[in-house]
Amino acid sequence: MSSKRRKLIGALALVFLLNIALISLAQYAQAVTYRQGSTGEQVRIIQSKLKNWGYYDGTVDGIFGSRTAEAVKYFQRKNGLTADGIVGPATLRALGMTTGGGSGSSSQSASLDLLARVISAEARGEPYSGQVAVGAVILNRVEHPSFPNTIAGVVYQPGAFTCMVDGQFNEPVAESAVRAAQEALNGSDPSGGAIYYFNPNTATSAWIWSRPLIKVIGNHRFCS
Repeated sequence: MSSKRRKLIGALALVFLLNIALISLAQYAQAVTYRQGSTGEQVRIIQSKLKNWGYYDGTVDGIFGSRTAEAVKYFQRKNGLTADGIVGPATLRALGMTTGGGSGSSSQSASLDLLARVISAEARGEPYSGQVAVGAVILNRVEHPSFPNTIAGVVYQPGAFTCMVDGQFNEPVAESAVRAAQEALNGSDPSGGAIYYFNPNTATSAWIWSRPLIKVIGNHRFCS
C-alpha cells in the first residue's frame, strides 16, 4: 500500500471518528436539554421548583409550554444566565438538578430522589418505619386507579402534599429518607396498604378523618 493511500485512509478514519464524536455530543446535549414541547417527570420537577420559588404560576403538569418557557426566562435573568427559555446544563445546575441523560438508571435515580424528598419533607422527624410507610403510600397511590400512575404524577398532583407548597420539598434530604425511599421501592409497606396519611395534630380537613384507619405510626394515621 502506498504512503499516499495510507494517509488517505487515515484521514477518512479520523473524519469518521470525529463525526461519531459530534453525533454523541449532540445526542448528549439533546438528552439534558428541556425546552418548549418537552414533557415528563423532569419537566414537572422544573415547574415545581420554579413555582415554589415564585417564578411560575401555572400548573405543574409536566408539559413544557409557553408559560413554563417564560418562567424559565425569568429565572435565567434573575440568575445571570442566558434568558433563552431552554433548560440546559447551566440552568439545570442553577435549579439544583442533575444533568444526566434519560437512561433507565437515571430514571430510577430520579424516582428515588423524588420519593426521598417527599419522605424527608413530610416525615423526617418520624420513626424510620413511618418514613418507609409514607413512601409506601405514594407507591400505593401509583398502583391505585384513583391516582396518577407515576411517582411524579402522584407527588405533583395538586393539593396532595403540603410540602409541595410550603417549601419543605426543596429542603436538604435526610439520609434516613433516602434509605426509606429505597426500602419502599423494594416493596416494604409498613402502612398496610394505606393510600392516605395525616397528622391529627395539624390536619385541617374534616374529610380525612372519615377515611378508615389502618394503623398509627408515630404522629401519622395511615388510612385506606
